[in-house]
Amino acid sequence: MTDNAPGSEPGPDAAGGSDAGDETGEALGGTTDEWFGGPVRGVGPHPQPWPDDPRLDPELLEHGDSRNVVDRFRYWTVESIVADLDTTRFGYHVAIENFAHDMNIGTVVRNANAFGAAAVHIVGRRRWNRRGAMVTDRYVHLHHHPDATSLAAFARAEGLVLVGIDNIEGSVPLESSPLPLRCVLVFGQEGRGLTDDALAVCDEVRDIPMFGSTRSINAGVASGVAMSAWVRHHGGGSSPGT
Repeated sequence: MTDNAPGSEPGPDAAGGSDAGDETGEALGGTTDEWFGGPVRGVGPHPQPWPDDPRLDPELLEHGDSRNVVDRFRYWTVESIVADLDTTRFGYHVAIENFAHDMNIGTVVRNANAFGAAAVHIVGRRRWNRRGAMVTDRYVHLHHHPDATSLAAFARAEGLVLVGIDNIEGSVPLESSPLPLRCVLVFGQEGRGLTDDALAVCDEVRDIPMFGSTRSINAGVASGVAMSAWVRHHGGGSSPGT
């Protein structure tokens, strides 16, 4: 297993690589709306005198902060945001198989940030398309595993239950019982779902009931549904740490 620390830039062989999304102006906090292409609304330059707070970024104080972050993190450095999030992350992890540069991986990472997951594990190829993450990969802990066996070894060492999310024979409905408190939610690729290798290491498999004509939803959407289910059962109805 290899790690990519939050807030750090991946090297040429690390997660992201040349598949990085548009981060124009990120050095000054700028980012663009994923649907309309315009700037995300934020705050302008901070009035002088500036607060005496080591968590604040002088560049952002001077030029403004248009990042897609909650208000309490305005003007904070990435490192300070990560350190604060580390005090409130939940105990579940998320894993996604990566064998075909699936665009859903970025959405899974973004959902993991939103739902307070402890970490995200990329299984298979190291490089993945970061565009869908909308820079949220800077705020989460990313780990790489070459295969499902490596992921399973990590989970066993950490006392985590591997829960596959897939619509297969023998799977049980997601909400039939609470998800394990300490677990890894494992997602497969678009179309094929979890590989046989991933299914072999899972302790259980849950499915998301479908009520329309389609038999499945994409991994990005499924990850949000599953993480929300975990938080509803174990998060106390509030943000982590509150």
